[in-house]
Amino acid sequence: MSGRFGGRTLARAQALQLLFQADVNNRTVEEVLSRDYAISDGPLDPYGEQLALGVDSRRYAIDAVIRASSASWSLSRMPIVDRNILRLALYEMIEEDDITVAVAIDEAVELAKAFGTDESPRFINGVLGSVAADVNAGVDVYEKARQVLHSAAKARTDAPLDETGEEGETGEEDETLEAPYDEAAPAGGADGEVSTTEDAME
Repeated sequence: MSGRFGGRTLARAQALQLLFQADVNNRTVEEVLSRDYAISDGPLDPYGEQLALGVDSRRYAIDAVIRASSASWSLSRMPIVDRNILRLALYEMIEEDDITVAVAIDEAVELAKAFGTDESPRFINGVLGSVAADVNAGVDVYEKARQVLHSAAKARTDAPLDETGEEGETGEEDETLEAPYDEAAPAGGADGEVSTTEDAME
């Protein structure tokens, strides 16, 4: 990736790589930073480290926003790169006052073009675009996401039984709104084995 990015865009790319490694190995970003990790165009930019740690600290709240905004895609079934680009962009949109929503979305789309699949840029833009108006209007998007997910969970609970006496298929697995990191299911990779290659993101 040498020379592909610079400045804060490079920092975001490095943050994405840290988030990817944490996700693949079911670790926190702090744990990744305390072990061997790999980033492109080092050394690690301070803003990149700040972003990765910030995203990790708000991961479950951010994930609720993603789930509430992408009803047709469960979080666990999204490509690992895509969901971490979304986490990174939403953190900047919601938590970073000096970053405009438009800039956060544009940067996320560029990361999706560099690291994701052919479908990633459109998917990323669509999910972030569905949240953008609320962020710009000052809506508490975390609370709104919680309400949406609680309503969806209640609707599933109240769903009529089918002919077998079972609830109808919803196409979504149940996911808690918040949970300790160490209770999260591994996102992939061998247990205890740190994935650090940039190739894994491409």
